Amino acid sequence: MKLLNVYTYEIKKSKFIAYYYELNSKEEAKIIYDNLKKEHKKSKHIPYAYLLSNTAGKSDDKEPSNTAGLPIYNLLNELNLINRGIFVVRYFGGIKLGAGGLLRAYLTASKGSIQKN
Repeated sequence: MKLLNVYTYEIKKSKFIAYYYELNSKEEAKIIYDNLKKEHKKSKHIPYAYLLSNTAGKSDDKEPSNTAGLPIYNLLNELNLINRGIFVVRYFGGIKLGAGGLLRAYLTASKGSIQKN
């Protein structure tokens, strides 16, 4: 696994930090997730998605259903980014974004992490 880029997006005092990785297995995805959980102890959510040649995975990590993992997965799939994963660490700023706002924020952070490469 190799970290390709990190991109931070802030909206309404919430911070979304997107980590874009090259990875080769779902085991590597779990290691990345676990490491980010340890590194960002105060973060409540780390949704992610990954796309491998033989499988894929996604998680909203307790965010409202399909507001985080699915849009990240769809982005990877649309751009055909095989053996790639995006993990987005969210720090809540106290202002609720709503389901649509969350979806847009996760997507903006994810796109930013890809575009810098």
